[in-house]
Amino acid sequence: MQRAAQENPDLLVLKVEGAAVSWRELICRVNQVSNMLAGRGLGRGDKVAVLARSSIEYITVYLGSLQAGVCIVPLSGMASSTQLEGMLRDSGSQMLFASKATLDLISPFHGRIECLIEDGYIAFDFEADGWRGFEELMRGASDEDLIVDIQPEDAFNLIYSSGTTGVPKGIEQSHYMRYEHVIRFKAMGLDKGAVTMIATALYSNTTLVALLPTMALGGRVVLMPKFDTEEYLKLAEAERATHTMLVPVQYQRLLRFEKFDDFDLDSFEVKLSTSAPLRENVKRDALDRWPGKMIEIYGLTEGGIGTVLSATEFPDKLASVGKAGEGAEIRIITDEGLELPVGEIGEIVGRSGAMMTGYHGRQDLTDAMIWISPEGDKFYKSGDMGRLDEDGFLYLLDRKKDMILSGGFNIYAADIEAELIKHPSVSDVAVIAIPSDEWGETPLGLVVLENSAKDTEDDIKLWVNERLGKTQRVSAILLRNYLPRSTIGKILKRELRDEYLSQITN
Repeated sequence: MQRAAQENPDLLVLKVEGAAVSWRELICRVNQVSNMLAGRGLGRGDKVAVLARSSIEYITVYLGSLQAGVCIVPLSGMASSTQLEGMLRDSGSQMLFASKATLDLISPFHGRIECLIEDGYIAFDFEADGWRGFEELMRGASDEDLIVDIQPEDAFNLIYSSGTTGVPKGIEQSHYMRYEHVIRFKAMGLDKGAVTMIATALYSNTTLVALLPTMALGGRVVLMPKFDTEEYLKLAEAERATHTMLVPVQYQRLLRFEKFDDFDLDSFEVKLSTSAPLRENVKRDALDRWPGKMIEIYGLTEGGIGTVLSATEFPDKLASVGKAGEGAEIRIITDEGLELPVGEIGEIVGRSGAMMTGYHGRQDLTDAMIWISPEGDKFYKSGDMGRLDEDGFLYLLDRKKDMILSGGFNIYAADIEAELIKHPSVSDVAVIAIPSDEWGETPLGLVVLENSAKDTEDDIKLWVNERLGKTQRVSAILLRNYLPRSTIGKILKRELRDEYLSQITN
């Protein structure tokens, strides 16, 4: 990034909510953060956390911490106060930077995190007792470059998984792993001249795998703290965006927006999607109506597993998530750890140059994720079920824990969802397992209809069951106004199951 700044110091490298900053200005502030941290005795092996709305200040702290050799811990505003307290203790973070938008989450545990240094609560955009202002903290800090002997294996960031109970797992990524991301995304054009639009949160790996390479390779980033369909399109048109990283639900909302075709999006060269499977019909719609290549990426924050589908190149493989990316290897295994041949369904495992150091402080969980191949190579287990076709394309079926066991048969929700979404009145769908006295478990379809649709639950059930195999047929369809999703667009099936079980219990 220092090299990119030297080559084009006046480039407005970052824009957030109308505020823009040049490389010259940003590097000056990054240096101040680095020197401030070093002045407080923080360096390699130490950690600082951020729980804040996306902003230029957030990214300044992110980069300044890295330059000082400090590991950054971006925390999710979707976690509970109890979970966040646990993450701070687990990480050993010594400072916490926050914005007004997240203050209510911090207040319940403010002042009782032992690992935070004295006056370690830093406020970006508010004043409150027990908090020190960010600008006050920066006052007097040197803006000279700080050179630290950072090693490839040093911790870059600690990203907590989106667990719903207890303290989520801390995924430690190294500087080498992030460097691998930069090299990988350079091949997708995220370099000089790129204008990358991002509308996901900074605690998400989805955001970081596009933002960091774009900046490091000399491009510009336009970041939306909160996604809005029309505002995204206006901004993309005005900024002449060339690249974007979005999650599937954002593509769905954009392509369904009634004014989508009114916007000039001809500047787009590549559109990227990750975090959850992008449905075949959405990929096809994007190919037909949105200029530029459409690329889907399947992988884990933990790394190891990585496939790439160029939908533009392989329009006959849109049901897949592509082939193993450069330097990656994918295999399919049984529950017993035996490798399966082409076409057989099993758990997806993978290895690549970009693999996490491990789960922070949890060697037991790290070990449980590893599969050793007959050749002695280390692979990471995905927890996803899938199969490879004869051309090496990977087809995702379900989370292993979400597989439906009905009457002795393995049923995959993804197969049923793929049929349901073809119904002209269905706009969104999820299939979950529910208890059955007769079969053990049985599939339940949860459906969101298009606004003008008049179909009943029985209409949808009859239609889809005529198209499914006998063992796949849904026991019922329930209509809903929406499906709960995480901030990166994953349908929260555990919430749906818990809600259903609570209703039938009551």
